[in-house]
Amino acid sequence: MDDYPLLNLFLTMMYVFLWVLWFFLLFKVVTDIFQDHSLSGWAKAAWVIFVIVLPYVGVLVYLIARGKGMGRREARQAEEREAAFKQYVRQAARDDDGGTGTGTGHVSDLARLAELKDRGHISQEEYEKAKQKLLA
Repeated sequence: MDDYPLLNLFLTMMYVFLWVLWFFLLFKVVTDIFQDHSLSGWAKAAWVIFVIVLPYVGVLVYLIARGKGMGRREARQAEEREAAFKQYVRQAARDDDGGTGTGTGHVSDLARLAELKDRGHISQEEYEKAKQKLLA
């Protein structure tokens, strides 16, 4: 370690960081090219060739020319993912309560059955039959 000064270590770490950052930016640009539905196939091919053949110039030109659109597309995709997640949660809640929208699903029905059994209104056998019917 004596022949590798501390400053060289910091420079090496900076170069590795910049290299990783560069690849992240390159992959981000390439994925944005393919996710943009407004570009034709030929335009996508031209951008990819430009980014691969002249990577530094190609990425910088892409960011200058289409940078605002990248942000808008990313925000729109995030909104679509959030809306899909909310729809999934609503559907899962609706499926749990049998489609009534009241919020009383299998869990609350099982709780009511256990309460009836604990109070002595139904026997253990009736409880087991009703539980099997609910879970089926």
